[in-house]
Amino acid sequence: MHVAEQQTWRNISRHEETFNDVLYTQLKKTPWWLISIAFHGILVVGMFTMDFGPGPMDPGRDLTSQVEDDTFDPLEEPIKPQIDETEFIDQPEEVIDEPVVKDAKVSDHTETDNDKPFDESLSRENNLGDAPFDGPSSNAAIGVGGGAGGALGGRGGNENLKAYGGGRTTRNAADLGLKWLKDHQDRDGYWDCDGFMKHDQVPPVCDGAGQALYDPGVSGLALLAFLGAGQTHRHGDYKKTVKTGLRYLKQVQDPEGCFGPRTDGHYVYNHAIAAMAMAEAYGMTGSVLFKQSAQQAIDFIHKAQNPYLAWRYGVRPQDNDSSVTGWMIMALKSAKVSGLRVSQDAFDGCRAWIEKATEPEYGRVGYTARGTGPARPEGMMDQWPADKSESLTAVGILARIFTGEDPRKSEVIGKGVDLCLKALPVWDEESGSIDMYYWYYATLGLFQVGGDAWDKWNDAMKPAIIDSQRKDQVSFKGSWDPAGPWGHAGGRVYSTAVMVMCMEVYGRYSRLFQGKRR
Repeated sequence: MHVAEQQTWRNISRHEETFNDVLYTQLKKTPWWLISIAFHGILVVGMFTMDFGPGPMDPGRDLTSQVEDDTFDPLEEPIKPQIDETEFIDQPEEVIDEPVVKDAKVSDHTETDNDKPFDESLSRENNLGDAPFDGPSSNAAIGVGGGAGGALGGRGGNENLKAYGGGRTTRNAADLGLKWLKDHQDRDGYWDCDGFMKHDQVPPVCDGAGQALYDPGVSGLALLAFLGAGQTHRHGDYKKTVKTGLRYLKQVQDPEGCFGPRTDGHYVYNHAIAAMAMAEAYGMTGSVLFKQSAQQAIDFIHKAQNPYLAWRYGVRPQDNDSSVTGWMIMALKSAKVSGLRVSQDAFDGCRAWIEKATEPEYGRVGYTARGTGPARPEGMMDQWPADKSESLTAVGILARIFTGEDPRKSEVIGKGVDLCLKALPVWDEESGSIDMYYWYYATLGLFQVGGDAWDKWNDAMKPAIIDSQRKDQVSFKGSWDPAGPWGHAGGRVYSTAVMVMCMEVYGRYSRLFQGKRR
């Protein structure tokens, strides 16, 4: 080492020793009490700057949004999920005693998972008229179309329920239907489409079996009925029912995101309904338990869509139909409002197909092409005549509105509404007028249209549904007979879930476009 470098290191060494010596000397001269104060001050400052982990978790949130003016679309408002890492849907179930079935009067509120009596002052999350997912995703039936049950911006409370044409009778009908659905759910969480009657303990045993193929679909419909009433795995009187139902759907989802087996081309109905239920569950709770499952389900819907158009049976089958497309667009709308990834191309394709399938001079929507609808199962055209229903026209009305078409200005929507008003709901098996899927879609669509059209539809729809609800034997009480063209496929579970969702429309949706038709 050079002499200059050695001298430099000696100078540095002396400087360090001098500094240490000075510090030591000063500390010796400092009073002990002053040192103690300084030490505790540093300790307190350190405690305030330490991160002890997240604060209290939000137990849930209300996704209700209000439409403040005609230009605001609550569907376009993304929802930021709230994650609760303290809950796991696969934890062992707590033992809950089953409620005692009482043959209550029709006007009474029936038992729930918590055996709570009816109370007009129900809390917000339990009030049928205050469903927190007040808008997009529930649906119709096995066979055609879908609807919405949860995030279009809710209205709430008994005042709005009555203002839009509902009331105690519609709420009681929904309550009785939910009670029946709860009592006919399997322990594994699903609704057994063809074997639900095994839960009947008091004769006579229910009839109305559907087809086993549709277990995932009818289970999704049942869940949508509960979600549409504001019931989740966290809140409400049916937490266990919803929790086990959603667990079942997760268990039957394959690695590609598809719900249920693909043993038949109609599996797309099962998937769309289940995807909607999972997206709604995620949107209502923000729970990490459902996000991946819901997103994978929506990704599969994207994969199944025909390029630039719509959907039918299977993955990109190169042909399209309005029935499957109705279900898919409702699932995508629920996903979008819940903050999941959704491609705008999917909505554009849906709109393109509806335009392609609509007769512009009449406003009627066809099944696989203009002039081909509505669909009917093979051999049932005579029993349930197609001219008694405008089911696919109703699908088209709602699809147009949910993809941004203003019903106040749209001429083709107006023509479709006129067709629906010529085929009002009537419960008459002899004439073949019953079509629950049609009633559900038209209920959603005409509610969005509002005005005199809604009033006329609602005045016919309520007695057709409420008066036909079973209120006799204990096993049947609260359900609807599976009449209509799709009753043989979905059975009593399907018919009950769809009719309950019609009774939830008053408090479940807000109108996307306000004001009178121009």
